[in-house]
Parts: sequence; structure tokens; C-alpha cells
Amino acid sequence: MIFVTTGTQEPFDRLIKAMDEIACSLQETEVVAQVAASEFQPKNMAAHKFLPPKEFNELFNKADLIVSHAGMGTIISALVKQKPIVVLPRLAKFSEHRNDHQLATARAFEKLEYVHAAYSLEELRVKLQQLTLKEPGELHRIGQYASKELINSLQNFIVS
Repeated sequence: MIFVTTGTQEPFDRLIKAMDEIACSLQETEVVAQVAASEFQPKNMAAHKFLPPKEFNELFNKADLIVSHAGMGTIISALVKQKPIVVLPRLAKFSEHRNDHQLATARAFEKLEYVHAAYSLEELRVKLQQLTLKEPGELHRIGQYASKELINSLQNFIVS
């Protein structure tokens, strides 16, 4: 099962529309999405505006793969729960966020091999096809508490 989450701040219709289209080609794979404030109504995947924390965690834990915006909460949750994650950063040019900090987050975590990052809808489609046809591959994992390496990387990223 693929669990798609957009966070709760703003709609992320670009991700939800893309995942709804991609879900058609993943007929053997269940796709469930937490769409938050999205106005788009998916036809090819189960969609929930908001989920109570217990249900959200159940879906997150059940998922074989997480697809998300490049929000720190979701990334850290995926790493702690050892879930492979594909992130599509929200972009300011599409009015999805006030700046492009998610782009920087995606690049930094991809470089550390913590996430699979997609920077376009076509790249998202390709990565999902690759990851659903084979094992996602090993990404670096973290424990419940951040390692000194991760903390140092984050501090260096924030300071730079």
C-alpha cells in the first residue's frame, strides 16, 4: 500500500492530481491519501481530508511506501518507522508555499540518502514505477533519537 500525505498547512493539488493519475497504472497497489484542504476529488485512490492521529498512524504503519511533500515531520516519521519515502517538494512558483525551503530539504535529505526525491511530476511517476516493481532499496535509517551525524548535518544545513 502507498500512503500519500500532504501535511496540513495548505492544499497540494499538484501532488494529489499526479498521484490520482499514477494510481491508475498501479492497479495491484492500493493507494490511500490524506489530502488536507485539497479541492480536487481523486477518482483512483481513497482520499481523506483529515485523519485522526490514530488512523493516520495506522495507515502510515501499514504502508509499504510513503509519498509526501518534503515536510520535516513526515520525513522524520518515515525514517523512524523505517518506511521508504518519495518526496515531491512544494514550490513557491506554484503558490504551494511561501518559499522553496522544501526544495532545499529534499536535496539535502536525498544527498544523505534518507529519501527518494522527485522534482517534477514525470520524475515522481518514474520513481514510483521503479519502486513498486522492486524493493525500494536501502536508504539510511535513523532510530527513535537522532544520531550526532544527523544533528550535525541539520545544524550545518540550517546555518549555511
